Amino acid sequence: MLLNFKGELIATTVVVLALLLIRYITNFTITKIARKNEINEARIRLIRRYVTITLFLIGILLEAYVFGTQLRELAVIFSSVFAVIGIGLFAIWSILSNITSGIIMFFSFPYKVGDKIEIHDKDFPLEAIIEDIGAFQLHLRLDNGNLVTYPNNLMLQKAVTLIEKDAIDDDAEFI
Repeated sequence: MLLNFKGELIATTVVVLALLLIRYITNFTITKIARKNEINEARIRLIRRYVTITLFLIGILLEAYVFGTQLRELAVIFSSVFAVIGIGLFAIWSILSNITSGIIMFFSFPYKVGDKIEIHDKDFPLEAIIEDIGAFQLHLRLDNGNLVTYPNNLMLQKAVTLIEKDAIDDDAEFI
């Protein structure tokens, strides 16, 4: 039985090795860029996870093609899946917007954990220290000790001023 699929097994091995090599190179590059920009380790892992999931989905597509699925059949399957996903994602566009903003912030956000910033929002201006930058929101610590979560997509829409770099006081304890 294995002899019947010899060509497919060789192609599968090539696809898996190629995707693993691409994953390694991409993760290495992401880590190098992140360390150069002093980005939090948790954010590095998050972006690497996104890359791994994307490559896994590409691998599934390639393997379906290797084992004889016609491009027309793949197009029907993927258009149906993407239609369902698109409808579902439209319902949760805010979450996707925050995740996308988190990825953009990973590569081009000029502030890091520990910086004191001011967010220029007409209705709710904030001056706080960045405590954590997550996939969906930032955790901001106000001067009075309160913790505010601020959506990533709003951080990219509002004007932000850096008040002080590395403003975390090691002696301060928040409840």
